Amino acid sequence: MSFRESPDPKSSMWALIAYYLRFCRQQRKLTGELMGEVLGGSKATVSRLETGDMRLDETRAKAIDRKWQTGGIFSLLVWYATLGHDPDWFKQYLDLEARAKVIRIWELSLVPGLFQTADYARAGLASGGVKDVDAALEHRLARQAVLDKEDAPVLWALLSESLLESPCGGRDVMRAQLAHILDLSERPNIGVRVVPKTVGHHPGLDGAFMILRLADPFGEVAYVEAPGGGRLVPNADEVTSFDLRYERIGSQALPESASRDMIKQIMEVM
Repeated sequence: MSFRESPDPKSSMWALIAYYLRFCRQQRKLTGELMGEVLGGSKATVSRLETGDMRLDETRAKAIDRKWQTGGIFSLLVWYATLGHDPDWFKQYLDLEARAKVIRIWELSLVPGLFQTADYARAGLASGGVKDVDAALEHRLARQAVLDKEDAPVLWALLSESLLESPCGGRDVMRAQLAHILDLSERPNIGVRVVPKTVGHHPGLDGAFMILRLADPFGEVAYVEAPGGGRLVPNADEVTSFDLRYERIGSQALPESASRDMIKQIMEVM
C-alpha cells in the first residue's frame, strides 16, 4: 500500500471519506489486496481512494456497506459529498481533465477555458476581479497543453451562438478568439458545433457543464459550473442524466461544417 498520508479530514467531505476508509480498513487489519476484493478493484485503486487521488463512487460505497454492515454510512457520506461545493474542487477537476480520454463541453456564456486565447482569457480574468491576473492567466493557458500532447483527448464542444456574438475583450479580441476556435475545430480530435439562438428553449439553458471520460476505474464524471465554485459529479446515475442532456442539446446544434460557416459569418460582422 501507499505510505502517503490520507488528506486532512477537515478539508472537505471527500477528504473525510478517504481518511475514514483507511481508518476502517486498518481497524479490520485488511491488506490492500483484500480491500481491493471488497471494492472490486486493485491494490492501486485502494491506495488512490485512501490518498484522495480518486473518489469513492456510489457502487463501491454500497459494496463496503454490505460487506461491513455499516448501516449505509459510506453511501450516505458519498451522497452528502456530491451535494455541495468542494473547497478542493478545481484541483480535482484539473487532475481529471489532464487524464481524460474524452471531454464533452456545453457552454452558453463564455468560450471554454481550453479554447481561450491569451487576450480573451486576460479580459475575462480582469473583469472577474482576479488579483493576480498574470498568474491566473499562466495557469489557465497551461491547461491547454492537454490538447497538444501525443495522446490528446477527443474533445466535443457545443457552443451557444450567443456567446460567439458577445465581444468579450473588444471586437478585435473576440474576432481573434473566433479564428482560434476555427483553427482548433480543424483538428481531427476536436469537434465544434453551434446551437443557434433560433432554437429557443432547450435543456442547456439552465447552465454549462462538462463530461469527462477516463480510462481508469473512475469512469465518467460530470463537472457543473456554479458562481464562486463548481461541483464534480461522480454518481453514475447523475452522470447519465448529463449524458442524456448533452445528447438533447446536441440534437439542436448545427453540423460541424455549418457551425464553422456560422462562426465565419459572425467574424465578418464583428
